[in-house]
Amino acid sequence: MFDLTFNVDDKGVATPLTLEIKQAVIAGWTGRDPVARDKHIAELEALGIARPATTPIYYRCSARRLTFADTIEVCGEDSSGEVEFVLIGWQGRTFVGCGSDHTDRKVESYSVTVSKQMCDKPVASELWELEDVIDHWDQLILRSWATIGGQRVLYQEGTLDHMLPVKDLIARGFDKGALPEGCAMFGGTFAAKGGIRPASRFEFELEDPVLKRKISHGYDVVTLPVRG
Repeated sequence: MFDLTFNVDDKGVATPLTLEIKQAVIAGWTGRDPVARDKHIAELEALGIARPATTPIYYRCSARRLTFADTIEVCGEDSSGEVEFVLIGWQGRTFVGCGSDHTDRKVESYSVTVSKQMCDKPVASELWELEDVIDHWDQLILRSWATIGGQRVLYQEGTLDHMLPVKDLIARGFDKGALPEGCAMFGGTFAAKGGIRPASRFEFELEDPVLKRKISHGYDVVTLPVRG
């Protein structure tokens, strides 16, 4: 466990809040539409990644993988980011943020669980109260951009009505239907436009079109050489 200090947005006023992150969960295959969900599963199968045992499925990774860093280091050329909303439980409250489940795809082809441990998980430093957005949750928008070969391209985009309802997602993964205190859960993602591929930079955002605000972050990817 370790501490991260976020800024909680309350009607345009940012209030610092230090949260003790005790565990990290990566929820996978959380699509509400089985057709769209199966498209993402097929996308990963094309990379040699086996179908999940259940949908949704809840992987664990080290809490210390969460980072505000604007640069991460990865081994080899086989990793990529993906935008996800992030839920954090704290003292009976649930906060909403945004992050990237950066994953080593080569490792993912033989062990999804191990792949979740291989890369840092960049997150934005801003949070919203879930209760402030729950009534228009389905209208929230996730987007990401990847810089590939020097070109910045739209990599992912979609509204959360394509994901399982947030309360359903929590209830399926945790006893008593509540997010444990200090638990940060990544909530799933959308298929990549043009397919999954590595990038030298990855940027992501969560947009609230009703309250006219965004949570965003970006990071560079430094590739370390792999020696045989």
